[in-house]
Amino acid sequence: MAKPEKSRKNALAKAAPAKPASGKAAARKAPAATIEIEAVGPATPDVLDRLFDVVESRRGTDPSVSHSARLLARGRRKIAQKFGEEAVECLIEAVAGNREELISESADVLYHLIVMWVDAGVKPAEVWAELLRREGTSGVAEKAARPRDPLA
Repeated sequence: MAKPEKSRKNALAKAAPAKPASGKAAARKAPAATIEIEAVGPATPDVLDRLFDVVESRRGTDPSVSHSARLLARGRRKIAQKFGEEAVECLIEAVAGNREELISESADVLYHLIVMWVDAGVKPAEVWAELLRREGTSGVAEKAARPRDPLA
């Protein structure tokens, strides 16, 4: 029996032939990712919307065949834990100056963030709208406009 794909490229699997997964280290190799990206078209920001749709479609499906389904079945705490682990790995690669690993870990962070959105019922359009609302506003001004935390 074939091993379920463990990579975060489930959205790409629909458009490109599946490749056998051989662990996280293999998933980080740039040539394989480049080949898959070329197979589905140019890399554009709407890939996040498509990934969200794929993750959302995995809710309630068999956890033995989908990493997204497995995470969603395990609940918000596990999703948050995985997101945190990936964020720390991303930071480590950034500080170490490992560009290719930073790209790979950034993709992992975005994937786990999207799983968290699906679990929490947050739609990408809501996040995009918040970013649009903040566009053109200085980060200093935006932070100053936030309500003060009386416990801080």
